[in-house]
Amino acid sequence: MHDERSGSVASANECDVLVIGGGPAGSTAAALLAERGHGVTLLEKAHHPRFHIGESLLPANLTLFEKLGIKDQIHAIGMEKWGAEFVSPRHDHTQDFEFADAWDKSMPFAYQVRRSEFDEILIRNASTKGAKVIEGCRVTHVDFLPNEGGAVVQARHDDNRAETWHTRFIVDASGRNTFLGNRFKAKHRNPKHNSAAIYGHFAGVRRNCGKKEGHISLFWFGHGWFWFIPLRDGITSIGVVSWPYYMKTRGERSVEQFFFDTIAMCPQLAERLEGAQLVSEVEATGNFSYSCDRSYGRDYILLGDAYAFIDPVFSSGVFLAMNSAFAGADAVDAYLRHPERSAPAFAHFDKVMRHGPKEFSWFIYRTTNPTMQDLFMRPSNYFRMKEAALSLLAGDIFGKTPIWKSLAALKAVYYIVSLANLRRTVRAWRGRRANILVVDDADAKPH
Repeated sequence: MHDERSGSVASANECDVLVIGGGPAGSTAAALLAERGHGVTLLEKAHHPRFHIGESLLPANLTLFEKLGIKDQIHAIGMEKWGAEFVSPRHDHTQDFEFADAWDKSMPFAYQVRRSEFDEILIRNASTKGAKVIEGCRVTHVDFLPNEGGAVVQARHDDNRAETWHTRFIVDASGRNTFLGNRFKAKHRNPKHNSAAIYGHFAGVRRNCGKKEGHISLFWFGHGWFWFIPLRDGITSIGVVSWPYYMKTRGERSVEQFFFDTIAMCPQLAERLEGAQLVSEVEATGNFSYSCDRSYGRDYILLGDAYAFIDPVFSSGVFLAMNSAFAGADAVDAYLRHPERSAPAFAHFDKVMRHGPKEFSWFIYRTTNPTMQDLFMRPSNYFRMKEAALSLLAGDIFGKTPIWKSLAALKAVYYIVSLANLRRTVRAWRGRRANILVVDDADAKPH
């Protein structure tokens, strides 16, 4: 086949499913579909292992690891995470939660992982299960075929070779590149949330002791929140998530200096970092929350961050990505085998895709609100509200655990307390409206 854009000759290939992206969503979908006998090709623009942020997993991930047959591999690289710690500048104590206290007691822990190791396990598992994995190959163009169905996908290798695939179906797991979302102009910035992140890895950080050493810690401060993620090899991932207006105050400071200056604004975190050494580059990313107005269409689906990205405060990203891959694999398998009977499968897939971000987002939008902070720092289990909230934080929102009445009660308490502190609530509401205002991206995202 001749590639008119480059003038080079592109070889042609065929597959049942072409997966764009080799992160948790793409690698999981590729493994599942190949295991079911479909011809799967996965194209990943980078080479594994490669750095990625988002090192904290949820207990609900463990069931997915078992289904993929990689539980022991993840255990070998993971730091056991039995709970979470919340630290607030407005309270004189820290608050610990343990996943064992959730509604379902069968998921008492999760892992903290280096994503370079974790993602490589997933993509190699896809290859082991029969998917053709090609790294260093970036998808450049997709043409859907309106008459015969399927699509023609053009890609370019690191050595500038062009290659073409004819595929019956496309799984877009391109992450925040949102390949098809951008192509269809289906991606929309979330008007209810807006943040950016700066992060780095440290050695010699003072951690919690004993079983709590692997806890993820969340530190609130005046302009957002920090994550504190201990890794198995003694390194600790530290990051700050803040609002665009604050990121714009960096001025002429380097990203690294701005990061350290921001840490100094949170005394509880700064104390734990006394004597620690930065052992990585300080990185920054504009974590602007977004979603696409569709999760699927004729001959394609969107998985994970290719569909939606929400604030990482509750470590939901990897779980939602992998869970979307399981639901997506069921829908694609149904379509490839019996396209005329696949509509219910895609409807279920769409429901799954919308459910996760929706349930997490209610809490994410309010996590810096003083009323929500009070509820986290002084939790109550009336009507089993604490157990239900922990189930949500564990990712137990897609099964049959009956948490929804208790979560509704928790939300009702939130609104009642907000009304009882009306002046504070109005002040917080106005502050949030100002916080999420979009500023010029070049200013909001540190370079």
